[in-house]
Amino acid sequence: MKRSEINRSIAEADAFFSKSGFVLPPFAYWTPEEWSRKSGETAELRAARLGWDVTDFNSGRFDSLGLTLFTLRNGVAGSRNPAKTYAEKIMFVGKGQVTPFHYHARKTEDIINRGGKGTGRLALELYNSDSSGGFAQTPVIVSCDGIERQVDAGGKITVGPGESITLPPRLYHTFYAIEGDCIIGEVSSVNDDETDNFFKDPLPRYPAIVDDEPPLRLLCNEYPGA
Repeated sequence: MKRSEINRSIAEADAFFSKSGFVLPPFAYWTPEEWSRKSGETAELRAARLGWDVTDFNSGRFDSLGLTLFTLRNGVAGSRNPAKTYAEKIMFVGKGQVTPFHYHARKTEDIINRGGKGTGRLALELYNSDSSGGFAQTPVIVSCDGIERQVDAGGKITVGPGESITLPPRLYHTFYAIEGDCIIGEVSSVNDDETDNFFKDPLPRYPAIVDDEPPLRLLCNEYPGA
């Protein structure tokens, strides 16, 4: 993925968050030079991989297969410090931009459409996973804002502004924006991108980057000393 593409996606996401009334924390705007100057006081940010995250899943097709997000808070998987057993993200999902099928073995997450009037809806397609890690052909039962819903294997649920869906462990999901760009929140148990992402078709979680221009912001997996 080109650095220019990452820079552009961060700028677009930040503008969309601001337009939607969602304010990011100050460290969202630190330059690479500021990250290099800060050390001990940023240990939690680095360990929990808080901050910007842009990926095309190494597809080379970011506009159709990709995601831009910002991790606001997170615990550290396997840490002896039990202070944070939760995580929160905010995501910018462009219309037609797909996050591919995957599940989490441990994480439970609420996916929340934080948008208002004039923003899009989020469509999710769902499968239970079978014992070999494939798609089970069994009905899927989920909670949407506390209301039980059932769809067939591969069925679709659409989450409009203000609505949410709870995704339990081992539930395959893919999602994409329809009817406009989406601002999507995620509230979950601790997020571990290294060991708890299982893609139906094996994909790298973070892309290889071609630095065709200097970084506007560092991504959460690029912090010096992390």
